[in-house]
Amino acid sequence: MGLLHFLRGNTFSHGVHPPQHKDLTNALAIRRLPFAPRMILPLSQHFGAPSIPIVHEGQEVVRGQPIAEADGFLSVPLHSPATGVIEKFDLVHTVRGPKTKAIILKLYPGASQEVLYEISQDIDAMNPGEIVNAVQHTGMVGLGGATFPTHVKLSPPKEFPIDTVLVNGCECEPYITSDHRVMLEHTAELIRGIRIILKAVGAKRAVIGIEDNKIDAVEAIRAKLPKGAPITVELVKTKYPQGSEKMLITALLDREVPSGGFPYHIGVSPFNVTTLAQLGTLLPRGQGLIERVVTLSGSGITNPGNYIVALGTPLRFVLEQVGYYGGHDKLIFGGPMMGMTISSLDVPVTKGISSIVVQTEQEQAANVAKKVYPCIRCAACVEACPIHLNPSQLGLLAAKHEYEIMQQHYHLNDCFECGSCSYVCPSGIPLVQYFRIAKAVNRERQD
Repeated sequence: MGLLHFLRGNTFSHGVHPPQHKDLTNALAIRRLPFAPRMILPLSQHFGAPSIPIVHEGQEVVRGQPIAEADGFLSVPLHSPATGVIEKFDLVHTVRGPKTKAIILKLYPGASQEVLYEISQDIDAMNPGEIVNAVQHTGMVGLGGATFPTHVKLSPPKEFPIDTVLVNGCECEPYITSDHRVMLEHTAELIRGIRIILKAVGAKRAVIGIEDNKIDAVEAIRAKLPKGAPITVELVKTKYPQGSEKMLITALLDREVPSGGFPYHIGVSPFNVTTLAQLGTLLPRGQGLIERVVTLSGSGITNPGNYIVALGTPLRFVLEQVGYYGGHDKLIFGGPMMGMTISSLDVPVTKGISSIVVQTEQEQAANVAKKVYPCIRCAACVEACPIHLNPSQLGLLAAKHEYEIMQQHYHLNDCFECGSCSYVCPSGIPLVQYFRIAKAVNRERQD
């Protein structure tokens, strides 16, 4: 038996049940956020090599026009989210800290902001290789947060044939409801995207996994599935981190991704629902990815909801539109479990941002330990870890800077940093932060 040993019944063993807070936005239809007067467009919004600019300062561009090309296979192009003029190239703040090169776009105030750059495509006439190429030209990456180029996932090694496309509609992070609303409001586009992916990877079936707190999404998709379509919708139990691809694969397919391996090793290709809905929209039109649905939630803003936000929109502008007036609130890109705290309001919305959560000081006081105490060996973290690691032992090793031992003997790299261990720790030990540091140090040593 490997590291992952799970219970049956459309779920996995261990995990946690943090408060959902989804009622703030799950019943609110998707709306469009206004366009900011300036857009900040980092050339690196994806895993892999940054895009290469193909525009110059002072050049006029229209909405949807390519402004940066892919730098090789493990890269994607970048498209203009609005009609305007390239103001300059600059180094800008990122959510991860270091500055990165970006294109600054100044919008034309009188422009209608219609998409003016598109080339219709007959997807049915394309072969799998042509579909992969077309997907890369959209600039599409995983919109669930990983930002791995989608066309690369469509190109697994030939010795590992794909038999199942797994569509992830779990959205297990607290607060986030963007996937939920996409499933309800863009159902036809989602189904079209699934069909395209099935053809691209040569899989015979697709399984959509949705947590049982989103019954309306299940009903909406089943109602629009064509008769005889090789697509099924399955419920999984609401539990965090059910949306992790390893957890969902085990819950629905009863397969185990090997330690250090990938889903394609067991014939599975997983995709986020919003990624596929966007592909179902963009590919037939020959358009690039220029906007996405973002959940704006938390008690620190006045008008929470699910908004279509143009890529490159500065956080400061986004928060002004939804009624945030500053203070000592905590700003998070992503969810509170795996998201990243934001220290600058100049950071833009990029392809991998599915939500922005604003927590007040009162919420922070209730959720965050004020002091870190020594480990009491209670094993709460062991019982919570969905990968069945020993976070307590890993934490003790991290305190002694024994990072290589953590990797070689305690499977550190199998940790996908879900934060369940930190969430349940009564001593307030920031275990997942320790593990991130250990991984980073090990990567530097290997380089």
